[in-house]
Formats: sequence, structure tokens, C-alpha cells
Amino acid sequence: MRFHHLDLNLLVALDALLTEQSITRAAERLHLSQSAMSGALARLREHFHDELLAQVGRRMVPTALGDSLRTSVRELLLQIQSTIEPRSSFDPQTSGRRFTLMVSDDVASIVFGEVVRRAAERAPAITFAFLAPDEAAAESLDRGDIDFIVLPREHALADHPSLELPGERCVCVVAQERDDIGATISFEEYLGLGHVVVRPGRTRLPAVDEWFLSRFGFARRVEVIAADFNAVPQFIVGTRRIALMRERLARHYASLLPLRVLPPPVEIPPLTDVLQWHRVQDKDPANLWLRELVREVASQI
Repeated sequence: MRFHHLDLNLLVALDALLTEQSITRAAERLHLSQSAMSGALARLREHFHDELLAQVGRRMVPTALGDSLRTSVRELLLQIQSTIEPRSSFDPQTSGRRFTLMVSDDVASIVFGEVVRRAAERAPAITFAFLAPDEAAAESLDRGDIDFIVLPREHALADHPSLELPGERCVCVVAQERDDIGATISFEEYLGLGHVVVRPGRTRLPAVDEWFLSRFGFARRVEVIAADFNAVPQFIVGTRRIALMRERLARHYASLLPLRVLPPPVEIPPLTDVLQWHRVQDKDPANLWLRELVREVASQI
């Protein structure tokens, strides 16, 4: 099909080329030969009167026009997909839909563990893929590479709709045998202990309470930096360390391991997350179904 003298199939090729910035990888992505992808790039260059991708050393980099087209072409393809997909055909009992979600491991364990269990009963053929958040999280949602993302409310993406999840308290976790620590812990004791913190991803984002401590000029001794929240309890058992965790995950591990849960020594605002999805999927029936399931689970746990 042509629109204003452009074969619309070339938009798919352009999207792959601008994403991969490689003729070889773009061809592999679309299951085409390298020569076919080279031909598509040549036709795109002719249509736009621009190189779109230029060879710089061993790399291909987008031109100014190519870079400006990247987001708009991807969004156009998502809108086309959303428009032509039959909206009335979603049936959770028979659908084989696959959802890709970018969620931190603590939220995945507590909220989405139950979501997946209920989905297995109500929609047995639906599948899930969970990814750890990374520095390209916003771009992944913009491009439609993921269906959902869960972010702290203060980092919500303004361009996409969201569902606010119930807030959750933070608590301290220490080894059960720490008889020198009572039912509460003072701020001085808290600062004096060795700490386990979580800084997921290559960006090593600040730990949950780090903003609070730095705001008031306090420092603590960080003995272990973990890559995910589910690893934290293993670094506490049998040690003199302490960690700050979401309450539900902390109590879950305290029921399985020799750990104790204590209130934090200072008031820490509840952690509130938002579930977000691409704006073009706002009325997609399958997307709506999963959002309602997440809302149901989050309100009950």
C-alpha cells in the first residue's frame, strides 16, 4: 500500500533500521536478507531525500532527520496496530496474549506473583515475561517494546496513563539472634550498623532511604550492595547488618528465615508506585483486563 508515494511497508523497515542502527541487525529483526534491507534503506533515502543513517567509522548513526523520525514512526506503527487489531475478540479464557512487563523484583514478588496466579485460573493460555527496570525503561515503553512498567510515583512518565498502586511502608530487617536490639531501634543505632542496600541496574540508582539520609547530612556504613531486593535477606541472616525493605516482602522472608522486622527509626513516607502503559493501548481490551486484575490484587494484598 502506498500513501503519498511511500510504500507503507517501508515504515516497518525504517523503524527497525533506526532502532538497530545496523542493516544486518535490522534484517535479522524482520527476517529479511541483508540485500533486501539495503534496498529498503535506499528507497527510504530516496523518498526522504536524506541519508537517514550515515556510516561513521564502523557504526551507523542516524542523521538529524532520522533521529527526529524515530519516535514518530514507532508511535505511528503502534497506532496502526491498535487500530486494526479486533477489539471485541479478547476472551481471557482462550486468548494466547503475551504480556511483557518491566517491574522491580520486590513488586514482582508481592504483587505480580498473585497476579500471575489468578491469571492462570482465569486466562490459562496467557503468558508473561518480566524484565528488570533499566536506564532505557522509558524508551522501552515509548517504543512499545513492553506492555507495562511499574515506577515510583515521583518518576512516572508524563506522556502515558497510569494506575496508582497502594502505598507501602518501609521497615527494618535484622537477624533474629540480635538480642542487643530490642523491639525498636534508635537512629544512632541504625547509623552505627553495617547496611545492605539495593541499587538495581547499571546506573546504581540511590537506595530507598538514601535520599532521606543525604538530605539531613547523615552517612552510614554500606557493607553490601545487592542487585535485587530478594537477595537482601540472605545478606542479613547471621550477621550484624541491617536493611530497609518494603514491609510485605520483609514479613514474607521473616516467616521463612531467622529474621526480625522492626519499625524504622525515623518516619519514612510510604513508597507509592504507578503501573503505566502506552497511551495508544489505553482502550485495548486485553490491556484493560490486566490492569483491572492488577488493581484487584493490589487492593487486597
